[in-house]
Amino acid sequence: MSITPESVQALLESPELGDRLRAVNQIRQLDPAIGFELIQMVLDDRNPRVRYSGVSQLASLGQQDPAQTITLLRAGLQDSEPDVQAAAADSIGALKLTDAFDDLQQLYHRTNEWIVKFSIIAALGELGDDRAFGLLEEALQSGNELVQIVAIGSLGELGDDRAIRLLVPLVDTPDWQIRYRVAQALSRFNTPEARSALETLANDRNEQIAREAQSALS
Repeated sequence: MSITPESVQALLESPELGDRLRAVNQIRQLDPAIGFELIQMVLDDRNPRVRYSGVSQLASLGQQDPAQTITLLRAGLQDSEPDVQAAAADSIGALKLTDAFDDLQQLYHRTNEWIVKFSIIAALGELGDDRAFGLLEEALQSGNELVQIVAIGSLGELGDDRAIRLLVPLVDTPDWQIRYRVAQALSRFNTPEARSALETLANDRNEQIAREAQSALS
């Protein structure tokens, strides 16, 4: 049976969870303008899996109406489920909705959920907004290793030279994953301090890190 806006809408209105989840997936096969209208039907669904799927799909459909999308994603940041909040942050980053920076920052300070903090910090790198530097510096000092690692990557994406003083001390950290992300981040800067740190990493005992640093230097 062919997929049409009418058939998808019928599934979205079904009391069965499986039908509604299938409908969200089928929206991908429709014209994006139609998909954007239909996806809004699921953003207040009673099941968090459906809401998560809908909010996640706004990352690709939201360009249809950025003004409306930011309103929808702000609501997603207020959802009762951490996974939905995280998906909203992911979509904000993907769409580079810098007007939502304050919303992301407020949620970061309000939540205790690491997955939400992780997604917010990752989104800040995609946004490329200079206002993010302070929050990324704060995240780098968090006690969660995954949040720290993504903060390093976002500092690199942000490209603010102030990040170098935060990254250079991590060159000698025992955690190889952190050193690897530091090598990637420092490759985005062209200063003597960044190159000196990369030269150190180019001789790292971990071959993957050494190759990353050597590539950046070349």
